[in-house]
Amino acid sequence: MNDSSRGAPQGAGYWSAPEMRAAPAGPAYNVHGAQQTRPMPIVPDVPDAGRDADDRDDRNGGAARVSGPLFRDEKPQEPMPTPMPPPPQKKRAGRDLRAAIGVGVGLGALVVGSLFIVKAVFVGVVALAVVVGLWELTSRLKERKGIDAPLVPLAVGGAAMVVAGYVREAEGAWVAMAFTALAVLVWRMTQPPEGYLKDVTAGVFAVFYVPFLATFVTMMLTADDGAWRVLTFLLLTVVSDTGAYAVGWRFGTHKLAPRISPGKTREGLFGAVGFAMVAGALCMEFLIDGGTWWQGLLMGLAVAASATLGDLGESMIKRDLGIKDMGTLLPGHGGIMDRLDSLLPSAPVVWLLLVVFVGSG
Repeated sequence: MNDSSRGAPQGAGYWSAPEMRAAPAGPAYNVHGAQQTRPMPIVPDVPDAGRDADDRDDRNGGAARVSGPLFRDEKPQEPMPTPMPPPPQKKRAGRDLRAAIGVGVGLGALVVGSLFIVKAVFVGVVALAVVVGLWELTSRLKERKGIDAPLVPLAVGGAAMVVAGYVREAEGAWVAMAFTALAVLVWRMTQPPEGYLKDVTAGVFAVFYVPFLATFVTMMLTADDGAWRVLTFLLLTVVSDTGAYAVGWRFGTHKLAPRISPGKTREGLFGAVGFAMVAGALCMEFLIDGGTWWQGLLMGLAVAASATLGDLGESMIKRDLGIKDMGTLLPGHGGIMDRLDSLLPSAPVVWLLLVVFVGSG
């Protein structure tokens, strides 16, 4: 038996130097014997020129080249797949749009129905909204800041202010506001003096912010075409908010006031102005007795400004309190105060411009 047919030691994965020297070259080489003495591991076929050359040498009985891997059973490193960029995501609204639309339609039907059926019912709806808004505001102040603005005198006085604005107009509203503020001061005296100043200050602020501004809505109602005036006020404010939302969501890139409300954009403000001016021209031309389209353009511009400022004002309050919404009563909208934020400051603006343009009657 010659050296070329001697079996390799068990477990050997390579040929020793004497075997390599004794291995015959050329066609006389016993391939079958080499395969028996040196089993070849199965190596995956990869597109590697160096690996292919090594495999040919091994099959021909040659020594393993240095250019191949150190161990023949080592698996090749597969190239890492190139990460695909994530698909662009569509803009999504921050709220439940279906719930918001459903609640909005329901509230609109309630308001318009009460407005044109019995005016007194509409006054009651406004008074109820004021009371709920005061409850939301005082609750958030107490939860987040420890400010205990007395709710009972605020609620009773606020409802009385709304009714007084309808019955006695501006004079009744001012008198009711004065007595409500006085009631807040006296009511808070029944508690310890610690925090008295901040509590009554917050109470007087709430009196002005919610019920007093709401009295301008009921004062509009006293005119002969009062229902159409209130409807014009509501339409302009809602259209302004809708225009700001639609244009800002679709085209908004430049922030309007990022420190106060990061979601509002300059493009949204332009949308509010454009939508409100068109709606104002139509309303003044077709709904208000003695009104003209150019007056509606001015009114729409003024409402877009007041509604935006009112929205930013409440956003400032909520940011100071560290909350997103003032309440959870209205699905898709938040609370009552989250719907009154643009309506309240717009009410005196529309009331005043209507008095200037067409009179108070």
